Amino acid sequence: MGGNHASRWKFGKQFGNSRHRFFHGPGLNNFDMALLKTTKITESKTLEFRFEAFNALNHPILGAPNTTFGTPLFGQITGTRLDNRELQFALRLIF
Repeated sequence: MGGNHASRWKFGKQFGNSRHRFFHGPGLNNFDMALLKTTKITESKTLEFRFEAFNALNHPILGAPNTTFGTPLFGQITGTRLDNRELQFALRLIF
């Protein structure tokens, strides 16, 4: 291929030799679970008990690092992406 390919040239200043947007935050480790128990009360009525756990193993889901260059917090993770463990109970009467 001949000719002048402008797409090969980089314009503007670049600090270092890393590619653009190379830095990703920590991975995601999330385990949700649900348990369900159905009990027949009468022929036409049923009681359903449900238990749900979000982030059941309670792993911290860390947020992205601070990307503002020149600040004291540059590269540090200061929070989480999601809440910690959340438990939920439900009771349902079906008739």
